[in-house]
Parts: sequence; C-alpha cells; structure tokens
Amino acid sequence: MPIVPYVPVDITVHLGRPERDARNVTVSFPDYIKNVASSEIYPTWPESAIRANIYCQISFALNRIYTEWYPSQGYDFDITSSTAFDQFFVEGRDTFENINTIVDEIFNNYLRRPGQLQPFFAQYCNGVSVTCAGLSQWGTVDLAKRGYTPYQILTYYYGDNLEIVYDAPIYRGVPSYPGTAFRLGDRGDNVILIQRRLNVVSNSYPGINKVVADGVFGEKTQEAVKKFQEIFELTPDGIVGKATWYKLGFVTANVLRLAELDSIGLSFSGESQQFKRELSLGNAGNDVRVMQYFLNTVSEFVQEVQPAPLKGVFDQETQNSLISFQRFKGLPQTGVLTLPVFESLYNEYVGIILTIPRSYGGFDAAPYPGFILRLGMTGREIEALNTYLLQISTVFPEIPKLIPDDVFDTYTRAAVIAFQNLFGLNPDGIVGPETWNKITEIYTDIVASNLRRAEQAPGVSLMMDEQEEII
Repeated sequence: MPIVPYVPVDITVHLGRPERDARNVTVSFPDYIKNVASSEIYPTWPESAIRANIYCQISFALNRIYTEWYPSQGYDFDITSSTAFDQFFVEGRDTFENINTIVDEIFNNYLRRPGQLQPFFAQYCNGVSVTCAGLSQWGTVDLAKRGYTPYQILTYYYGDNLEIVYDAPIYRGVPSYPGTAFRLGDRGDNVILIQRRLNVVSNSYPGINKVVADGVFGEKTQEAVKKFQEIFELTPDGIVGKATWYKLGFVTANVLRLAELDSIGLSFSGESQQFKRELSLGNAGNDVRVMQYFLNTVSEFVQEVQPAPLKGVFDQETQNSLISFQRFKGLPQTGVLTLPVFESLYNEYVGIILTIPRSYGGFDAAPYPGFILRLGMTGREIEALNTYLLQISTVFPEIPKLIPDDVFDTYTRAAVIAFQNLFGLNPDGIVGPETWNKITEIYTDIVASNLRRAEQAPGVSLMMDEQEEII
C-alpha cells in the first residue's frame, strides 16, 4: 500500500457541535462533499471558483480523517455539521447537478504542502459576513471572473507552496485501536508503538519513565502506562485498552507542534509563559515575538483573529491582530498587551495546542547548504536550522527552545552552543558542515518514527523498518 493518506469510502457526521447530544449519520465520502458544497457555495458560480472551494472542502475533511481528531478525543464520529468547528452539512438536502459532476471527478484529490503527508488544513470563510486569513469563498468568484484557474485561486490565498494530490487511494477506514488490550507479557509492533508514544509523552511529562522500544510489554512499560493513566485520569491498571490507546495517541500528537506553523513543542520555555511587561505600538524584543507567535497560532484556527508578522516589532499589523483577538474574547479593544490579555492569549494558545490535530510532514533534513551559518544571517536555511534545534530541544532540555523564524539571532546562537557542548563539538556558535550534519542527524533520529501507513487509521505511526514490508 502507498504511504499516503487515503480517501475513506464513508464518513460519519455528527449533526451538531461535538459536545452536544445529536445523531450521527454515515454517508459516502463523495455524497458528503456534494452536500457540503451545495450547502456552502452556489452552483451559478464560475466553475473555477466551484472547483477551488471543493478542493478546500475535500482537504479539510481528509485532514480531520487523517488526524483522527474526533475519535482520538473519544467521539464516535469523523466530523461535525457545525460551522463553528467544521463544514456545513444538511442531512437529506438536495444537491446541484453541476456540483455533483465536479465532485465525482475530483473527490479523491486533495491539497497538501510539498514534503508533507497530511492533507492541508484548508481554512476558509465566506469572505462577506466573516473574514479570515484563509480562502474567501466569495473572493474566489471575483478571481475566477478575472480568469484565475482553480490552482491559481488556491495559491492566491494559501501561497505558492501548495500542491494538489491527484487520485488518492480509496479504502474503507478501520479504527486505529487494534481491538484487543495490551498488557504485561504481550509482544509485537503495537507494543513498540505504545513504547515510542510513551517516550514522546515523557518529554513533556517527566514523571513518566522512558522505556526501551523493544516490543516487549515488561514491568517498566507497565509502570510507564500506569503513570500515564494517573496523569490523564484513566484507570491506572497498566493495561492499554481502547481509552488509554486513544488518549496516548492524542497526547503524543499534541506534544508536537503543527508543521504548518513550523514549530514543535507545547511552548518555547517556562520564560515564555511569564508576562514581562506591558506591550504596545512601537515596542520590540523577544517578548513581542512570543506574543506574535501566540497570535499567529490562534489565527490559524480562529477565523476572527488576524495573523501577526513574526518579526519582534509591535507594528500596526500586530496591533490590528491583537485588537481582533481582544474583540474575539470580549476584552476591551485597546491594542495593548496587559497581563489579563496575555493570560487570555496564552490560555487560548494552549487550548488550541491541546486540541488541534497533529500535522505530519516530511522528516528528511536538508543537506548542508554549502556555507557557514552565523549570527546576523537570515533566510530559509536559518529557518530550517531553528526548526531542527526546536525539535531536538523537546528531547534534550539543555538546548533552549526557539521560535523557528528565519533569523540567526542571539537565541539561535545560544541553542547552537548548547548543542555543540552537548555533542562534543567546538562551542563557537557557528554552524559549519560538522555542526550542521550532527544537528540534522539527531533531528532525523528523533522524528523518524512519525510516519504512518496509508491503510492505518490516523494516529498510528509507521516504524521505519516497516516501510519495505508495506510497499
């Protein structure tokens, strides 16, 4: 089977908000997309606009499927009909013939970022009553009338680093839980998966002991499972049943940051969680960058919040973003970051991190760029370096956590020096070929277990040594 996301035969829709008591309905995936498209857009729109919107709707739904967002939280459905969370679905509604024809043609095509596995989380809004940082549905009409192709419309809103995956495989989904509990004495690949997930979670919850991922459910694995269950208020019996399996998968996914935001980890550091000073227009510094990062994270999932430029300067665009957040939270719209606003922003950020689906990307690190990286430099190579170091810091806390921007600043230099000291390299804070290759080696080792089988339900990792068997 190919190691790519798949299109399910059916999708189960919850007819309401996720937490509310409502019926679930199961329909074919193409019928679901036809319903959503007919509910959200007009059949009289130009075909390019219709296609662009349908690509977004498909990709959004497949992201929910791929990340197993709702099942991993204990729900028995794939997606909701609530537009506050997902897409508009109306049970039993009639659909439009031209929309049906387009969906039948492209229902197993979806969007993704180059180098990533997961379908793109295609944020969009109608663009009239509600605006957001993603695609504007009514805006697609204007672009189509100006001659834009569907792909050009999509890149207009999401950037050029976007690709369409054609003819994805179609499988009938199988729940990721294997159906049997795992306990002391069990062996096999699923035990390896449990052990690896426990080790990932232990990076954020040091009370959980690390275990050897040898596929043997021994006493140390049992002890780690019990501690995990205690922390997350599950029955501490040391047995990985359905509830523990899903909770472990969900927490594992959420201790890692979204690749879409080019970061990994729940927070940068304990220091970043502290309010240092009141911030307003004209301020600059790392605390401004942290605020901008939080705002950007929230803006990815809250359409009412505008994104902010990640450059450490409190400019007009940053103020507009902060005001939009204050408006969203019902706070005084001052455009000033006070302690109550900071606490509200940070809590919103953490809440998102603990509920968003994991974004899976490529794990291969880039080769040495051919020149030395040092303090004061900028560029994509620096952004990659910061991202690698941030990932490494989740396992090696001696390395300070970074904001993965494209600037080699004093924070990057400090992280490089810490890395060099840790791995016996010359601690000069300069990244030459020796340091770069060691950083990418450690980075690759850390993330190498984050792939998945296409035929596996989302949330099940693929061990590297399994790839040849699957293919």
